[in-house]
Amino acid sequence: MAMSLLRTSAARRAMMSTRSAPAVFARGKATLPDLDYDFGALEPYISGQIMELHYTKHHQTYVNGYNAAIEKFDSTSDIKSQIELQSLINFHGGGHINHSLFWKNLAPKSAGGGELLGTKSPLSKAIEAKYGSYDKLMGTVNAQLAAIQGSGWTWLVKDSTSGDLEIINKANQDPVTSPYIPLVGIDAWEHAYYLQYKNVKVDYFKAIWNVVNWKEAEKRFLA
Repeated sequence: MAMSLLRTSAARRAMMSTRSAPAVFARGKATLPDLDYDFGALEPYISGQIMELHYTKHHQTYVNGYNAAIEKFDSTSDIKSQIELQSLINFHGGGHINHSLFWKNLAPKSAGGGELLGTKSPLSKAIEAKYGSYDKLMGTVNAQLAAIQGSGWTWLVKDSTSGDLEIINKANQDPVTSPYIPLVGIDAWEHAYYLQYKNVKVDYFKAIWNVVNWKEAEKRFLA
């Protein structure tokens, strides 16, 4: 009996010790996603030089900035400091999210880039119903891209509540948030086109549709 009581007491102490131990949360770091194609695979529409700089420099900067801001956020209990870090987290985290989606919604011509979906495609039907045709959709997106003052993105999105397609602009690196689901995003920051298209950004807006991955867009539409 004494041995049984000792064992029971030891078990209780062990349980109490486990319950009182503080939880440890290890936040994983953001990393660059793998590209599905080589830097030069989107030429002549997007140069290999632009792709390499865009991916290895600009996207990497957003990854580094987000990780640094999150590390500072986790290391302080000062509410004011945490609030001040929110803008950095939003900017760099949004840049990471936006670019990760951007690489996926592009594809080389040899892998279907620019190839429109068939008439039986659910996304094709939705585009035709809302905009009349792919050409009219692209024209509408390009008009909104040209209207961006400074830096930002134009997105073809799906409203998850209604199922409707919409075209929205987001400033700087603000990500697409609920209720919208991003289908295709076009980066209107100068670093996305200037080395090749200089100040004629409308030519970049026209050219990029030749490498848009509509199959990826439909996966997002149907998800």
